[in-house]
This record gives sequence, C-alpha cells and structure tokens, in this order.
Amino acid sequence: MKINKLLVLLLSVLLVISLTACQSSQPTGGTDQVEIKFLHKWPQPEYSVYFDEVVEAFMKENPNIKVSVEAVGDEPIKDKLRVLMGTDNQPDVFFSWSGEFAAKFVRSNNALDLTPYLENDPEWKNSIMEAGLEPFTYDGNYYGIPFRINGKFFVYNTEIFNKLGLKKPNTWDEFMTVLETLKQNGITPIGFGNIYPWAACHYITGLNQKFVPQEVRVKDYNPKTGEFTDPGYIKALEYFKSLNDKGYFIEGVNSTEHNMSNQMFYGEQVAIIYVELEEFVEVEENLPGKWDFFKMPDIPEGKGNQNFLTGAPDGFLVSAKTKHPEEAVKFLKYLTNKANADKLVQQLGWPSPIIGAVNEGNSPDYLVRGMKAIEEAEGMALWLDTDIHIKISDVYLPNLQELLNGTKTPEQIMAEVQKVAKEVQSEVE
Repeated sequence: MKINKLLVLLLSVLLVISLTACQSSQPTGGTDQVEIKFLHKWPQPEYSVYFDEVVEAFMKENPNIKVSVEAVGDEPIKDKLRVLMGTDNQPDVFFSWSGEFAAKFVRSNNALDLTPYLENDPEWKNSIMEAGLEPFTYDGNYYGIPFRINGKFFVYNTEIFNKLGLKKPNTWDEFMTVLETLKQNGITPIGFGNIYPWAACHYITGLNQKFVPQEVRVKDYNPKTGEFTDPGYIKALEYFKSLNDKGYFIEGVNSTEHNMSNQMFYGEQVAIIYVELEEFVEVEENLPGKWDFFKMPDIPEGKGNQNFLTGAPDGFLVSAKTKHPEEAVKFLKYLTNKANADKLVQQLGWPSPIIGAVNEGNSPDYLVRGMKAIEEAEGMALWLDTDIHIKISDVYLPNLQELLNGTKTPEQIMAEVQKVAKEVQSEVE
C-alpha cells in the first residue's frame, strides 16, 4: 500500500511538472495564438520580400500573434476588396488608396476608426506627415494610416533638352513650345501608354485641379453633392486631347502599356514620360544621370489652385469587423514605424510619409527633391479614379480612351459623367 501511495504521489508530481513546462512554453501574453490576416498589393518578388521580412520580424517580437499574408496585384485587388467587404471574411489589415476609395469602406462600416489609437499614441501620430494622414480622414476622424506617399512628375531626357537648348517649362504655353520643338526635330515628345486608362486619369487629375475652382471640385467629388457642370472639366479634356491631336504622344496610346512607354524613354525613343515618384528609382537604373523632372506646368487661365501636386498617399485600413483590433493596430503601428520606413526607402526606394524617413543620408538626390516638391505643394490632387465614386469612375475613365480615339467629344463625356453623378447622389443620400 505504501508503495502504491508513493507511486501515485510521484505520478502527481510528474504531472504538475509537465503541465508547468507546457505552460512556460506557450507564447508570452497568453495560451492562445491570435491570427490576423494582412492583405497588400505587391505580389512581385522584388517587393513582396520586404513585407515578408517585416512580418517575420513582427512575429518574432510578438510570438502570440500570427500574421497571414496575402498579396494581390494593383487591378485585381480592387475587385477582391469589393467582394470581401460584403462578407464577414475580411482581412484584418488591408491595403487601400486614399480619398473616396477609402471613404466607401467607412460609409459601409467596414473600416475601424483609428482616431483613438492615434490620439493615445502621439508619438506615432506625430511621426506621420499630415499630407499623408489627411486624405484618410472622414468627418474629422482617421480611418487609415499612410504607407507610401506619391507625386506625379514629367521626367525628361536632359541630353536631348540640352542639345536643343530646352529648359524646364513653368507654364503650359512653355510646355507646348518644348513639345513642338521636339516634334519639329524629329523626336517623339511624350511616351504614353493608356491600354489601362488609369494613365490618362492621372493627366485629368492634374488638369481638373488646375481648371476647376478648388471648392467646386471638392463638392463635385463628394458623391452626395457632385454635379460636374463647371466648364473647367471640359477645358481639362480639351487640353488633354490636344496633346494627342498635335502628335505629341506616341502613336497607338490606347494599345500601349505604361511600362512599354517607359521602355521607349529608356531607349531614348521619346523625350518625356509622366511617372510617379516611386518610379524614379527605375528611371535612374535605366538612364543613369541623364534625366531630371518637373511638375505639371501652371495654366494661368485655369481657375483651380496651381500649387497643388497630382499624387496621393496609399496605405492600410483595419477592418471594423476584426475580432482582434488591438493586435491588428499593433501590427499596423509596427509596419509604419520609423525603422521600417527607413527600410522601405533604402530597400525599395519608395517615398515614405514617415517624417525623416527620406533624407540626404539614406536617399538619392532625386528622391529627396521629389519629396521636397510634395512637402512644398499646397495640397495633393488625389488620383481621380480613387477620389470619385466608383460608378462615376467607371464612366469617366473608359471615356478617356474614347476621347483619344476621337469617338467622343469632351462635351459628350461630361454629359455622361453628369448623368451618372445624379444617379449616385440619389443612391448615397
């Protein structure tokens, strides 16, 4: 009997020791590991490695949080998000453009209000450029955190310009003189690929900003009040169309991809391309030391603010349906901290909205100057296709191809835009 009692006691001690060991091996912060889903839009290997490394480092520091990553390309992610936002199976942290693209998630109660988290962590909030945060606000609250900030610039071949005695144009008339001089000397002025009409949309984004009074444009881009009756919208389309009509674009713009027109620039077949700041690193790799840039020239007759710059931040939202808001925000805060912003700039050459991430010590001169241009602008004209209601965008953008084909006039296009804007008004009221 004594032996049996001793055996039972010994087994009990061993069981306690075993349970204690199991508990000590659990992740710090709890016995259950939390899983959050992270959706971004850079599946390309040269970009996705950055996210994989950041996620791995985060999970190493936070073993109680597992981050499952999914990456979907630029165009497909728009459709994927539309589908997911109608379900309960949403990613906890997901990519979004700013402006109306993000606002629709707010209106449909799919975006978590991040204001309390930012207010409770002023160090985090104050580390982000206001130009990056502001486009993610809705009714005074913050719903997104910017990850990159981008501007649009004309990039030109300095050797060609110098050979012809050309200088950076400051006004549209000066721009026209430059383009005509290039054309008269047998050089195709602008490489432009519009097989996907977001490329034309970027031109119209800037031209609308320059022609339409700021307060009118803001009202029109609001789906509740948009009318699009200001004559400046037609002038913007006319100016854009004239670039094609005068032979300043390459031939076959609607059958050419953006990347192909860039390749034409690198091969010195065209003198100018219209690209985003994040593409500067690619330009330098392909045409090292032989290029410079300028913003869209001012149009004195335009009634819009000439000191805005076409561009926008993009970033990440947290799903309002997440079961783990604290963990999701913790990951988002980690993703956008200064160390990872520095890594973004150095590893990918992308412009970051985190203050101090782009500096002369870690960034090439062209990136520093590009960021300075963004900081000096009075505001950002957000990409048109992400700043207006999706139904309006679905009419506006394809019609830009029709405009270049000569099958529709600016007046016809704006009449269609005005019609769908009225329909949208009745839907969102």
